[in-house]
Amino acid sequence: MNVTDTNAQFDAAMASCRDIFSRKLDDYGASWRIMRPESITDQIFIKAKRIRSLETKGISKVGEGILPEFMAIVNYGIVGLIQLQLGCADAVDITPAEALTLYDRYAAEATQLMKAKNHDYDEAWRSMRVNSYTDLILTKIQRTKQIEDHRGVTQVSEGIDANYLDMVNYAVFGIIKLTEGE
Repeated sequence: MNVTDTNAQFDAAMASCRDIFSRKLDDYGASWRIMRPESITDQIFIKAKRIRSLETKGISKVGEGILPEFMAIVNYGIVGLIQLQLGCADAVDITPAEALTLYDRYAAEATQLMKAKNHDYDEAWRSMRVNSYTDLILTKIQRTKQIEDHRGVTQVSEGIDANYLDMVNYAVFGIIKLTEGE
C-alpha cells in the first residue's frame, strides 16, 4: 500500500462515519449538545472497553461487532472536539446542518493530522494489530481523564483535543484494517 491508498481508505472510512452521524442527526438531532466533554470521554471509554472485551472473548451477546464500535469512537471523538469548542448546552442549540459543518471541520483536522503523522511514521500503523489500536485508544482515554481531572491544565503534554484527534485516527485505522479486502 502507498500513501495514496491510505488517504483514499481514510477518506472512505470517515465518509462512512459521517453518514452514520448524519442519519443519527436525523433521528435525534444534536441531542449530544447537553453532554459535557467528560461524559463524552466516558462514552468513548465504554466503546473501547467493549471492543477490548470482544477482542478478548471473541463473541458478542448483543449482536454488534467491533466495526460499529470503532465508528462510534470516531463520531464521539468528533463530538468531543465540537463540545470543547462550543461548551455544553442545556438544550439542543444547533441545527443538523450546523452540526455537520462542525463535524466536517474536525474530520478534516483529523485527516490532516493523520497525513502529517503518516508521513513521519512511514505507515507504521499498517504493521500494527487492531487490538493495539484498541489499547492505544484506552491509553488516550486514561490520559484524557487525567487532564480533565486537572481541569485541562498540563505541564508538558498535549491537551484533550489532541487526545480526541488521536482516538479518532486510531479508530479509523481500525476501520480500515477491519474492512480491507471487502
